[in-house]
Amino acid sequence: MQAAPVRATAIPSFTDALRAVESVLMSSGQRTARRNAWNSVLEDRRRAKDRVEAQRVLEQAATRP
Repeated sequence: MQAAPVRATAIPSFTDALRAVESVLMSSGQRTARRNAWNSVLEDRRRAKDRVEAQRVLEQAATRP
């Protein structure tokens, strides 16, 4: 008996499949706009996290004798 051949390529992930569908359905300008919008969301979240951390540090500094 011979062993089954090993698959040489990885099975695409769900994200890869969504990106493939996106590339078929959207023009490159729409993809770029959507990607930029998502990057803006991530940047806003990072800034909000930084603001919360800065506020926490300032409150701790204010309560120290």
